[in-house]
Amino acid sequence: MEKKRVAVGGTFEPLHDGHRAILKKAYELGEVYIGLTSDAMADHRYREVLPYERRKKALEQYIHREFGSIPNIQKLYDPHGPTIEEHFDYIVISPDTYPVAMEINRIRERKGLRPIEIVKIDFVLAQDGKPISSTRIKNGEIDEHGVLI
Repeated sequence: MEKKRVAVGGTFEPLHDGHRAILKKAYELGEVYIGLTSDAMADHRYREVLPYERRKKALEQYIHREFGSIPNIQKLYDPHGPTIEEHFDYIVISPDTYPVAMEINRIRERKGLRPIEIVKIDFVLAQDGKPISSTRIKNGEIDEHGVLI
């Protein structure tokens, strides 16, 4: 039986429990293809982000350690990456990236491609009941596990 193709995308910096939940679900579903935002894309954020190669290396190390595999990581220059051209069975997203997944499926439909099944993972909550996010970590509110600082 052919493995299902699973798309995941993001900046993944700093890597936190919310990212880990998305990656865990993705690896449960099949063969994972990760779109990692390019430096040009990451520079559009309102917070500083580590360079692409450092983010990629950290992600590779985590995935190898956690899932025992070599990740398939592709540099993203836009929010869609290969999902608007290539076949994928699933796209695993968080609530804040749901609109992008919907847009991807609208583009695919216009191109005559079948939609990708969207798998939405709930936010992982910090101790204070608010979502863990890279911004909150960078602002010094919480650590990567959602523990208040």
